[in-house]
Amino acid sequence: MQIQVVCVGKLKEKYWSDGVAEYVKRLSAYARLDIRELPDEKTPDSMSPAEEEQVRTREGERILAALKPDAHVVALAIEGEMWTSEQLAAHLDKQAVYGGGAVAFVIGGSLGLSPAVLSRADKKLSFGRMTYPHQLMRVLLLEQVYRAFRINRGEPYHK
Repeated sequence: MQIQVVCVGKLKEKYWSDGVAEYVKRLSAYARLDIRELPDEKTPDSMSPAEEEQVRTREGERILAALKPDAHVVALAIEGEMWTSEQLAAHLDKQAVYGGGAVAFVIGGSLGLSPAVLSRADKKLSFGRMTYPHQLMRVLLLEQVYRAFRINRGEPYHK
């Protein structure tokens, strides 16, 4: 299975990079993983709503260009569906068997995702109604994808 993670912004702190590296290593036994880090736009504190929309649009254009045309796209969005780990596992299993095996997860920048990216998404997934730093979301997402593969294979990890 091919898993792509398209994310806006770089991991700046070593502890985020270490967390991602650990799950990249663990996932290598289950899937081909491609993480695409895209540059984020500068977002000063005093932006107008129109300027914020311009930022989302520019970041969205980069995201859409990075996605493979045949990928099943899951956008991480606060307004998305909230799944259990088992539901994520079932979704990935279904995509592996019936969907061509290419799933792309999208993590937006600090202002979220553009309407164009949300329209391209096949699913919108929420990790809850709270807001998380996008660096932390990358680690959380990779952990949950790893957990999903372990669940699907009936391997110990998920409790």
